[in-house]
Amino acid sequence: MPTVEEVKTHDNEEDCWIIIHGKAYNVTDFLDEHPGGKDIILKYAGRDATKAFDVVHPRDMVDHLAEENHLGDVEGDMEAVAPDDADEEDEQTEEEIKRQELISLKPDLSKILNLFDFELVARQIMTNNGWAYYSSGADDEITLRENHLAYQQIFFRPRILINVSNVDLSTTMLGCPSKLPFYVTATALGKLGHADGEKILTRACGTSGIIQMIPTLASFSFDEIADEAIDGQNQWFQLYVNSDRKVTERIVRHAEERGIKGLFITVDAPALGRREKDMRSKFSSDQDSNVQKINEKESKQIDRNQGAARAISSFIDTSLNWEDIKWFQSITKMPIILKGVQRWEDAVRAAEIGCSGIVISNHGGRQLEFAPAPVEVLAEIEKFLIFVDGGIRRATDIMKALSLGCNGVGIGRPFLYAMSTYGQEGVEKAFDILRDELEMNMRLIGATKIDDLNESFVNIKGTGKRTIPNDYLFNSVYEPLGSSNFKPKL
Repeated sequence: MPTVEEVKTHDNEEDCWIIIHGKAYNVTDFLDEHPGGKDIILKYAGRDATKAFDVVHPRDMVDHLAEENHLGDVEGDMEAVAPDDADEEDEQTEEEIKRQELISLKPDLSKILNLFDFELVARQIMTNNGWAYYSSGADDEITLRENHLAYQQIFFRPRILINVSNVDLSTTMLGCPSKLPFYVTATALGKLGHADGEKILTRACGTSGIIQMIPTLASFSFDEIADEAIDGQNQWFQLYVNSDRKVTERIVRHAEERGIKGLFITVDAPALGRREKDMRSKFSSDQDSNVQKINEKESKQIDRNQGAARAISSFIDTSLNWEDIKWFQSITKMPIILKGVQRWEDAVRAAEIGCSGIVISNHGGRQLEFAPAPVEVLAEIEKFLIFVDGGIRRATDIMKALSLGCNGVGIGRPFLYAMSTYGQEGVEKAFDILRDELEMNMRLIGATKIDDLNESFVNIKGTGKRTIPNDYLFNSVYEPLGSSNFKPKL
């Protein structure tokens, strides 16, 4: 069991220990592997790095370090290894002062009418790092935009003279009842938007009867999120597979012990895509002059522009392949769903090897640029337990996906924006908006329950076509819909 005084002596690049939540870790061998650059770790060499760590990482991220790097609880006065005051100060730049002012002027929640309104407010009041991470897509962000625009190529074929006095929006997904036909899909780093991060999503899902998918790369540990759930609340778990299979097995077995109802293995991210908004934010913030002195002796340049995504994902196993699914089936009885399927051939193979289902997803346009829009892939796949995520912003998007045969849809970014701007109330309001839209549009299309929706309700002849270029004459006379306005400055 190391002492505080002992930790303080391991304060350099050749011998680097840090303290996180009262435990010491030897991270010397990890310095060169840290995608955010070694400087940000060296800044806390021999000291308590808890606060800086928590801003980015889930508490259990240190579990991904090899066992020999876990040194145990630290004895002694932790004040002796506390970060310098300068490390803890938030610089009140002109930009930050303006952001705080906009927070006080943001629209009342009652003025928020759709999911786009949350995004508009979030863009104005989130920190640069938070906004860059949440909003970024791969490369030119064409796939990110096409995910939503693809829904605009599908039109409805409504039925008339149907008694729609009573509309039931409840459904069952993966054996779990849900009051609405969508779930909160896994999204990383909730603390970038709100201090309570993923806990807010859990609480909102609990009060609203919505299923939550817990992410591997959350800002809180798995247990901290699961502990927020109320009795009977259903949760799934999204897994990034660790190259150390002992770590992966421990995580999976623990999730099953905690009552998780489905294991969603991410299969579209052997490496994380280039998300340039995120990269430009220089998330690692390792420009400290003292750290630069440490590195003056180095001849090589350290890339400090990797961004939040790469700074937390170096453990992901790039060798994951179809044969590994058998191993997962041997270690858990949870239903296994492959998250990130992007072609019908892989959907067929997933069914053949005994997977319980798939999520058609391109990671929200954050991985491979020019990956197909999920709703287009959905139209190609025969009946199987299918979920879809990416680009869903309206209840009509949900209804189109359900009509094409999926069992439920995942929504991520809009709920992050709602959380970041209005907390739990914002997330619950986002649920309510979709509920209201669903009920109205189900009546207008001539359906009274989710199971009524089928291909007869949609015209898919336009799917697969690329976005139509701007019609300048049309745009010159069309008055776009407005968004909620910020309050006037007093």
